[in-house]
Amino acid sequence: MEIIGGGRLEVRITGADVGKRVSVRYVTESAAAGGGFTDAVGVLTSWDNSVLLITRKSGESVRIAESTLVAGKVVPAAPARRRGPAATFPELARVTARAWQPVESEALGEWTLRAADGFTRRANSALPLGDPGLPVADALRRVRAWYEDRKLPAYVQTATGAEGAQELLCAELDRHGWRREVSAEVRIAALAPIGDLDADVSAVRLSRTVDETWLRRYQRFGEPGPAVRSVLTSGPSVWFASVAGTGEVPAAIGRCVVDGRWAGFMAVEVDPDQRRRGLATSVMTALARTALDEGASAAWLQVEADNDGARALYDGMGFAPHHHYHHYRWAEA
Repeated sequence: MEIIGGGRLEVRITGADVGKRVSVRYVTESAAAGGGFTDAVGVLTSWDNSVLLITRKSGESVRIAESTLVAGKVVPAAPARRRGPAATFPELARVTARAWQPVESEALGEWTLRAADGFTRRANSALPLGDPGLPVADALRRVRAWYEDRKLPAYVQTATGAEGAQELLCAELDRHGWRREVSAEVRIAALAPIGDLDADVSAVRLSRTVDETWLRRYQRFGEPGPAVRSVLTSGPSVWFASVAGTGEVPAAIGRCVVDGRWAGFMAVEVDPDQRRRGLATSVMTALARTALDEGASAAWLQVEADNDGARALYDGMGFAPHHHYHHYRWAEA
């Protein structure tokens, strides 16, 4: 990181730069014992009581005492991706939301409150994509009351790491007692190379409906109630893929939602005893070819940071991180 100006290190940021992307260097706690300096790059989300809060692309927050600053400056937004489709955060946020629709929703200004009988955080969280029409603290109280009325935990879904994302809101949630539970990456790629993969798709069955057999492999719920099927079948153009197993449970499954130029891949699961046989690739290739036939050209998916197997698979298909998303839960006193 280069923050040397005029032959010397300078702190060229102030509290007026809250909300901007910054790069800082500061003294570590171990400096006195032979340590040194540490760098941090991210959005400056607050500067209160002589402490800076910087939110990195991953959503991790770093607290830095003002007295330890050695250098700092405002830096441009991260450079545009050089491969794959161009995509803004607002566009992707709305596309991903349409692929996983709740059973019930209500507008709170430009926020959307979503519920689906507790099936998945995505369908049971507030989606803030603009101004709620009232101060954030008041909006969060409304969110809590709305979910309390439905006997559901209160969640807010946020994003970091892309231009126009929600680092400042994440800091507000943290200040108001909300705690981050789950984080994942949203990745994007060109769709055609996935459809062109040399994969055996002959055993992949595609359907517009989800049946009991498919649900036996999808282990994200207890007894599948009406909300499960409602959420899974929601979206502009939904496809389900499965590969028959040796019994009544498929060896592999997948779900794809086609929405304009985008094809979203979800619920790609493989029998643990059938892994490393290319079944996940076959499922995704078959779904990609169908999406290409419907006019899609770009792909997206979501993967949790600790799912190393899936990350390696998607790396090989050309998927690259676009932003991170997080679910904050109200931490009751």
